[in-house]
Amino acid sequence: MSRRGRRRLLSAEERALWTHVVRSVKPLKPQAEPEAPAVPEVPPLPVPEPPAPPAAPPAKRVPPKAPAPPPLAGLEPKARRRLSRGAEVDARLDLHGLTQAAAHRRLRLFLLEAQADGHSVVLVITGKGDPERLTGHGPAFGEGRGVLKRAVPLWLAEPDLRAVVVGFEPAGRRHGGEGALYVRIRRGRG
Repeated sequence: MSRRGRRRLLSAEERALWTHVVRSVKPLKPQAEPEAPAVPEVPPLPVPEPPAPPAAPPAKRVPPKAPAPPPLAGLEPKARRRLSRGAEVDARLDLHGLTQAAAHRRLRLFLLEAQADGHSVVLVITGKGDPERLTGHGPAFGEGRGVLKRAVPLWLAEPDLRAVVVGFEPAGRRHGGEGALYVRIRRGRG
């Protein structure tokens, strides 16, 4: 006999579920209530849990973000003591007399070379600014006073220099005090 002519019989669970569904449906247009087919009484089954919602579509592949660089750190106390007692830094850069753009380029190049050379602590001399402008006696008080002194720490904290700079802090008096910075260099890879 062919499979097409044969109907599958509902199980007891399926019949109970169908009865439950039929009772809960409201017709769109009221009609005379049709006689329900004789269905043997089956004890009501617990209402099954609704199926889990379909899985969300796979998210677009977003390349992982580069990990944030660690916070900037100053010198270790041992290195600070050595430098304050007169130890020499590995290299020094004097930015006196340079424009901001030239100083920024020179600083970047200097730090990359210092890392390539394996230096650990370098000195960057920014200067303290024009004393006349700092005291307010000069003709252009407030203009350009200590521009590099203010800008260099910002440049050292830039994200692209973080691969080179571990941290920095003001230099000791022997190395220029407030007009210079000790810069810790990250070890190069390779």
